[in-house]
Amino acid sequence: TAFGSSASSTEDYNVPSAGNDGIACLSWSPTANNLVSGNWDGGVRCWEVQEQAGRVQAEPKAQVNHENSSPVLCSTFSSDGSTVFTGGVDKAVRMWQLGQQPPTGIPQQVGIHDEAVKGIGFINSTNLIVSGGWDKMLKFWDGRQQQPVHQVQLADKIYDLDIQGNLLVVACAGRKNYAYDVQGQPREHERKESALKYQTRCIAAFPDTTGYAVGSIEGRVAIEYVTRVPGKEKFAFKCHRKDTTTVYSVNAIAFHKGYGTFATVGGDGVVNFWDKDNKQRLKIFPSRGETISCAAFNTPGNIFAYGVSYDWSKGASHYNPVTSKNEIRLHVVAEDEIRPKLKGSKR
Repeated sequence: TAFGSSASSTEDYNVPSAGNDGIACLSWSPTANNLVSGNWDGGVRCWEVQEQAGRVQAEPKAQVNHENSSPVLCSTFSSDGSTVFTGGVDKAVRMWQLGQQPPTGIPQQVGIHDEAVKGIGFINSTNLIVSGGWDKMLKFWDGRQQQPVHQVQLADKIYDLDIQGNLLVVACAGRKNYAYDVQGQPREHERKESALKYQTRCIAAFPDTTGYAVGSIEGRVAIEYVTRVPGKEKFAFKCHRKDTTTVYSVNAIAFHKGYGTFATVGGDGVVNFWDKDNKQRLKIFPSRGETISCAAFNTPGNIFAYGVSYDWSKGASHYNPVTSKNEIRLHVVAEDEIRPKLKGSKR
């Protein structure tokens, strides 16, 4: 079957009121089916999503906006699901407590960078917010004071970061990747040059914290380990390609917390589900016809959200605000789409 709970990919649910500009990021609450998007129009939007018998619907609940409607580039939730943290082009790290509308409609600033904030995460063990910017700085905030409680200067601009447990992984310009142990005082575990030859676009830590996956602009993903796992070695594979010359960016990698399998989405408008342990593609869905900019599984892993939105890979000249889609789609995940298959079994 195609992408969707039945035979047609068009049956993926279209989230209402998704905004009129590019969708930069999607985050799910760890405690409820609350979905948050960050958009190029400066909006941070929240929906309450309900799933019943394989069908979903999303109800818009609230919206705040970054100062001067400057683009929002990254978002995450606190561990209790009560608070959303965002970063973007206004260089601020912002905090929005769900259920409370800030008087100005602008979420509270709890940190600052010298350039745009491109990655953000929440460390459950210390309740710290971590942000990464184009100013090459990795900063840790407690949400109560304006100064960071810890900061590290990295070698180049930060393009993406992710946290699972006490593993923080950071992808920088110049194909440099960092891994930190963030239990207590953040400690650099390793730094290495990417196994991929071209610019890094996204990074995601394994749910079991033994390693991470990196995606590049050249339709390729690398699987790296920070902990030695018997029988597992690092490798890379090609994806999001039409042929040997038509290659698309891997725009996001999203792991399924239950199975450790993952999704990639790309500039070709395709969603793939993968099993890294058995080196198998579990499922490929037909192209949406538009680039997919971001994606995320909810915590139970039964709903997959993705943003159908221009990824700027062909520059501003290819962007048409009239015809370009800006949609958030929800796919109800069938277990056999994302569960690892037994070795030797047919798809």
